[in-house]
Amino acid sequence: MQQGRVRLGAVLALLVFAIGLACAWWIINQPPRIERRAPPPPTPPVVNVMTVEQSALSPLLSGFGRVEAEQTALLASRVAGQLERFGEGVFPGQVVEEGAPVAYIDQADLRLALEDAEAQLSNAQAQVALENAEQQRARSEYESFGRQLSAERRSLVLREPQLRQAQAQLTQARVIRDQAALNLERATLTAPWKAMVQERLVGAGSLLSQGTEVINLVGVEQFWVRASLPGDALEWLAPGSQVTITSRGWPEGASREGVLISILPNLEESGLQAQLLIAVNDPLALDTDGPALRLGDVMRIAFQTQAQEDLIALPSAALRPGERVWWVDDEDRLHSTTVSLAYRGENEALVRSGLEAGQRVVTSGLAQPQEGQQVRVRSRNDAPTRDEESS
Repeated sequence: MQQGRVRLGAVLALLVFAIGLACAWWIINQPPRIERRAPPPPTPPVVNVMTVEQSALSPLLSGFGRVEAEQTALLASRVAGQLERFGEGVFPGQVVEEGAPVAYIDQADLRLALEDAEAQLSNAQAQVALENAEQQRARSEYESFGRQLSAERRSLVLREPQLRQAQAQLTQARVIRDQAALNLERATLTAPWKAMVQERLVGAGSLLSQGTEVINLVGVEQFWVRASLPGDALEWLAPGSQVTITSRGWPEGASREGVLISILPNLEESGLQAQLLIAVNDPLALDTDGPALRLGDVMRIAFQTQAQEDLIALPSAALRPGERVWWVDDEDRLHSTTVSLAYRGENEALVRSGLEAGQRVVTSGLAQPQEGQQVRVRSRNDAPTRDEESS
């Protein structure tokens, strides 16, 4: 009885083992079944848009320029002599008025030359007087002689050549006297206009020859600022336009006003940009409140332009290559258009045609846009994308 039970258990174990092997063989040889599902629709990209408006606009033009002198002069001696002294208060950094004496040359030799010239003039005047008397005497003798002579002999008898010679010598003596007086006057160098002393080029006691440079002056009534702008910005400017000038070295909020006086015909050598000349009156702030301009300083310049036509303003980031712009229709689908620009700056572009007021233009959020692509306009609750965070 017990042996029968053992045999039955062994049979059942073999049966279970056989069934397990059959199941394993079936599972191994059965191909996997993958449930096919439709792919989820792509998530529309989130974009930033702006609703454009059309109005009379003009670009905000700005650039940089370097300060230069409007008037400079290297005063040179026009007579030879020893530099006696400089005028009172004439040293670098000081302002001298127009006509003020800035340097004195020793006048001793020049005064002697003037006295000699005056003596020669007096002598020439006496010679003319004597010759007039001789001519009158000769005329009386000729008339008493009672004979008519040829014009040539008559001129000799009446001493007309001698009189002309004396008169010429008188004129020459007068010129020498005037030149001596002028040289004496030129021994004092004066400022041709209101100026600041830039540098003394020689010292007192130096021997000067004619043409020796003595002092360097810079006019203080006006400075120029030579600025550069791209050539396409010139259509918005004209001589007489107002400009605002600022500098990093000035206190916060400080500025000076200037006037665009000319657009130069030559381009800047390094960047091939147009050059403009701006005038600033009283640049050293001698008579007005405000910061002073310094020669050679680099200034930031903001140009005041006049609105010329109705335009649409866009951020420059909204423009794609080829001056294309993407906009969103009422169904939040993308469309592109090519625009005509009136101006394109670093941060702003002005559109002349290609867009209409009220259109929603995409400003950011597009990676690879396609015509008709569905998008989602960003709302305030949407988190910024990684590209926007990095920008």
